[in-house]
Amino acid sequence: MVEMFRALAEPSRLQIVDLLLSQPLPVGSVAERLGIRQPQASKHLRALADAGLLEVRHDAQRRIYALRAEPFQDLDQWLERYRNRFEEQFQRLDGVLDELKAAKSKKEKRRPAKRARRS
Repeated sequence: MVEMFRALAEPSRLQIVDLLLSQPLPVGSVAERLGIRQPQASKHLRALADAGLLEVRHDAQRRIYALRAEPFQDLDQWLERYRNRFEEQFQRLDGVLDELKAAKSKKEKRRPAKRARRS
């Protein structure tokens, strides 16, 4: 998991993951779409592949890079604990806010209406 986070910490690599989400691509297409040189794209793709995030398929002389589902599923399962924790906190906060609104509404109903001054 640490290697995955380390690989994804680089902004260009996150952009590559976003690109590959829609379709597998060769290194040249990745470089072109990101506006970087091919050696830079190759370096980033290699780091993502070494972290287990990509699979590489050879097509003649080209390497086609695609996302692997498993690491992202593992990441999703790991994050689920945090989502659940924060969801519980948000639900408790919603309850407190509802209580505050109800108390404010009740207080306003008890307050006598102000009378207009006569001239």
